[in-house]
Amino acid sequence: MLPGWLILLAALLYIMLLFAVASYGDRRAKRELAPRSGRNFVYALSLAVYCTSWTYFGGVGLAATRGLEFLGIYIGPILVFTVGMPVVRRIVSLAKSEKLTSAADFLAARYGKNPMVAGLVALISLAAAIPYIALQLKAVSDSVAVMVGGTIDPPSVGAAFGVGLPLAVTLALASFAIVFGTRHTDATEHQDGLILAIAMESVVKLVAFGSVGLFVLFILYNGPADLLAAARENAAAAAALTYETPISRWVLLTVLSAFAILLLPRQFHVTVVENRTEGELSLARFLFPAYLIAINLLVLPVAIGGAITLGPGVDPDLYVLQLPLTQGQPLISLVTFLGGFSAATAMVIVASVALAIMLSNDIVNPILLRRRMIAGGAHRQDFYSLLLNIRRASILGVMLLGYAYYRHIDSDRGLFSIGLLAFAAIAQVAPALFIGLVWRTANARGAILGLSLGFLTWVYLLFVPSLGGPDHSAIAGEVMNFIIPGTGLFVGPDADILLNVTCLSLLINVAGLVLGSLSRQARPLERIQSGIFVKRQARWQSSARGIGTGVSVGMLRETLNGYLGTERTARSFATFERNAGRRMGDDEQADMALIHFSEQLLGSAIGSSSARLVLSLVLQRAEAASGDAAFLLDQASEALQYNQGLLQTALAQIDQGIAVFDASNRLTVWNKRFRALLNLPEEVGQVGYPLINIMGRLSSRGDLTGDEAREALRRLRAHESAFPMVLDKGRRIIEVQSRAMPEAGMVVTFTDVTQRVEADLALKQANETLEQRVAARTAELTEVNKALRVARAAADEANIGKTRFFAAAGHDILQPLNAARLYATALGERMPADGEDRAFAEKIDSALQSVEDILGAVLDISRLDAGAMKPHFTAVNLGDMLRRVETDFRPLADERGLKFTVVRSSLKVRSDAHALRRLVQNLVSNAIKYTISGKVLVGVRRHGDHAVIEVHDTGIGIPASKAESVFKEFTRLDEGARAAQGLGLGLSIVDRLARMLEHPVALSPAPGGGTVFRLTVPLADAGAETAPQAAKPTGRLPGQAIAGLKVLCIDNEEAILEGMRVLLGGWGADVHVARSAETAGAIDIVPDVIIADYHLDNGGSGVRAVVALREHYQRHVPALLLTADRTQDVRDLAEEEDIVVQHKPLKPALLRAFLNQIAIFHRAAAE
Repeated sequence: MLPGWLILLAALLYIMLLFAVASYGDRRAKRELAPRSGRNFVYALSLAVYCTSWTYFGGVGLAATRGLEFLGIYIGPILVFTVGMPVVRRIVSLAKSEKLTSAADFLAARYGKNPMVAGLVALISLAAAIPYIALQLKAVSDSVAVMVGGTIDPPSVGAAFGVGLPLAVTLALASFAIVFGTRHTDATEHQDGLILAIAMESVVKLVAFGSVGLFVLFILYNGPADLLAAARENAAAAAALTYETPISRWVLLTVLSAFAILLLPRQFHVTVVENRTEGELSLARFLFPAYLIAINLLVLPVAIGGAITLGPGVDPDLYVLQLPLTQGQPLISLVTFLGGFSAATAMVIVASVALAIMLSNDIVNPILLRRRMIAGGAHRQDFYSLLLNIRRASILGVMLLGYAYYRHIDSDRGLFSIGLLAFAAIAQVAPALFIGLVWRTANARGAILGLSLGFLTWVYLLFVPSLGGPDHSAIAGEVMNFIIPGTGLFVGPDADILLNVTCLSLLINVAGLVLGSLSRQARPLERIQSGIFVKRQARWQSSARGIGTGVSVGMLRETLNGYLGTERTARSFATFERNAGRRMGDDEQADMALIHFSEQLLGSAIGSSSARLVLSLVLQRAEAASGDAAFLLDQASEALQYNQGLLQTALAQIDQGIAVFDASNRLTVWNKRFRALLNLPEEVGQVGYPLINIMGRLSSRGDLTGDEAREALRRLRAHESAFPMVLDKGRRIIEVQSRAMPEAGMVVTFTDVTQRVEADLALKQANETLEQRVAARTAELTEVNKALRVARAAADEANIGKTRFFAAAGHDILQPLNAARLYATALGERMPADGEDRAFAEKIDSALQSVEDILGAVLDISRLDAGAMKPHFTAVNLGDMLRRVETDFRPLADERGLKFTVVRSSLKVRSDAHALRRLVQNLVSNAIKYTISGKVLVGVRRHGDHAVIEVHDTGIGIPASKAESVFKEFTRLDEGARAAQGLGLGLSIVDRLARMLEHPVALSPAPGGGTVFRLTVPLADAGAETAPQAAKPTGRLPGQAIAGLKVLCIDNEEAILEGMRVLLGGWGADVHVARSAETAGAIDIVPDVIIADYHLDNGGSGVRAVVALREHYQRHVPALLLTADRTQDVRDLAEEEDIVVQHKPLKPALLRAFLNQIAIFHRAAAE
């Protein structure tokens, strides 16, 4: 895990970087109104806001259990941007021509500017965004918790900040979105800074996820082949790789994701609203699918690597973070965290801004206008501030709703299922959109009915159950099976609830749309709008003439003057007259074509629904002079006039020259910089001046040749990419860019790029020499890196060789030590108990015991480092284990005068029984050793789904500054060295055992002095069978119990055999020795017990010798296996043959206890 302050600092620095990038994007956009070619790449990358934390975390989580199923949500977007690109182009074209700023505006415009349609779409978009935002909060909260605490416990981590971590994340992201996304109220303005920041985040996501994927493939494993081989050996990974997703599931995911890529608020915003040129879509057609493929290439390797390395105890959604963390890679962990943080923040920022615009334009603003909330002398600045505050409140409200949903859903629910819930919601908008593009008869009533019924079905059958409410989703399967019988898709234990509910809700949606549309005739405006959306044709239709409105042209012109300004209104009406082929007087009655044209103009400023409302008020005023309606129009007019003045002032201040030409290529709007850059006289600056005459002036004075002027005119009319014009005989270079206007005109920008071109030329010359220097330096670095790799490989090989040597040498080292202890024990027992020689013998035995402990510790460390010790996880009864610990250490504690208390526990944990007991014994031994007076307390606390074993002592204590170093080899505190002997290996073994078992161990000062060690162990599943505990020796009985016991000793070392003969003979046993099973079988006795060494000559083993002798004697002879090999494999092999295991060097007391038990058994059998 990483320090909390580092995570917080990294997140803050990343947010500051976003601000810097966005600010740069805004400044560049202000300097260059004509977008550079690089914006095509920015636009394509911004579409990758689709890849949220769902992709980053949830895709890996799903792949860990269902293999390739995660790809389903990317097939749809890829198909939409390749095969379905004509549909995307049509939607973008319609949105531009109708000046639409959201999906709600788009649907409202299609169905006669109906505000109820817009409100329903906004409501559905909000409902779809709530689970999606909750998904981001869950991902960010869990990732921060893992990075800081190493465990998925967001509430406890967030408590450090005074509030829950998810709420802190919610407020932080909401604040960022408010500051960054509500700087102005103009919804039609392109957010260049925002889009640049989102594009940068797409790169960050790709690099971060790629780093962890490459780490798994080439550092954790030796390439894809090695990972695949390991996956075949792992049950969970193999199951994921072989999982077969049903065809119906593939189709469902593909269709839902195809709808989502166009209809999710953030996707509609970046795809449609932020699009500027046709070239952006052309590049996105290839780059966006390529991005989706690239970021998903490494999802499956990360998922499989996580399943193998981390096991079932870790949430698969967090494999991306846990893999580098558990492997000790803090840099990769931090980069990966920032990638996930970037994926979540990008979605939240864009979605909240898009939703705020949608909610304010399509729900709040119409309500304010209808209820006259801005009446009573409110000033335009007050209304401007009110709109800003509405959007800010909308962002905060949306985020808090997402947080509330996050708090109510099941914390174990996967990210993928939450995302699909949002996809199913936004899919309810699809029938009204796509059917509305092909079926002219569809009208507002049908759209409202279909949207309402489909949305309510989704709420009742999917959303309510996700909050813990009653689950009636089975109804969907029954209904679908009734409608489409015999398929077997919708019922049965394997029925897909999401498939059933999605199919049923969309079917009801479509039925409502069709039946509602057929239930009444479309109104005039609905027919006009359907003609625009269903097929491409002139925007002003002759069929719309003659429909009486009661509004005069002058009244309509006066209304638009208030919103758009007199000059723009006059130009727009003149354009309309030219296209319609007729002139209109102010007293003439306006027809529906002019009404529609006026709505388009108003919609670009205040949204289509609000524009429809304003025109409705105009119609009402024409019919009955409504004072309230007139007041609202006057207020809006005043606000628009104020904005018009600001716009004119802004045009005069910018560095670029701007000129707007109408459909006949005649000048309509320009600024002073336009004439200054082209050095044009004042007579050119008048409305109606032809563009061809401007090109002629440039040609006549020698700036352009005739061919160059004609080519420039052609490129301007074709709206091609920016091109240079060389003026003043090469002394000045002007970059020219034209873009089409919705009213068939064009806007042209002129930028002086002379200094930039000169700088580029100088830079190119410098790069020519720089490339040579870089190439040379690169070659040097390559050689250095190669040498470093060779040196590192040699060091690693040396370290592995050392570890293997220690592990393999254990048997040879402990054999003579075992013999020495046998002789020392036999010698001591043959001497008088109070004699001086007896004391010397006991000192020799004690010294040998110390050497044994040291060698045992060193060999344990070697085996742990070499990976020779593999845990065997079973259910372990902590009560039985602690009872043995108490029995083992009670005499030692009594001897030191300490109060030793063990609090029993009935909990069962999942661990390796032997390794866990050793770990706890080491902690207790350490506590008793360094506690001079006082007490030692051992107990267990339950914490969630874990048990925490605690060892308290009142000893010398460990300073906080030494809390990590005490776990290193041969590290001892000065106070500890004075209090007790030792080499400082005990806690090092504890640390290695804890890491092998994945049981975190921590220490802290105890209240009143001393130390508390805490070992966290996962609880076992309910009903799990506990591992059998080895029988505890019943104690040392009088030596006479062994007298006459026939003991057969087998060992390939003569010194060991002689030592056993002396020791056991001293206890009164009848001892027979042999070097192999063959020689032992030749001895004419049937022993009462066999004691065999594990390693015998010629590759033989004590286990095979015991088995062979039992067959020879035709009876089950009790046996004891002596070995220096402490691995689980040896223990398992002995247990299969009912052989007791004792480790070398042999402890005579344990041997005597074992033989006493055998003797007692034989005596009881004889009686």
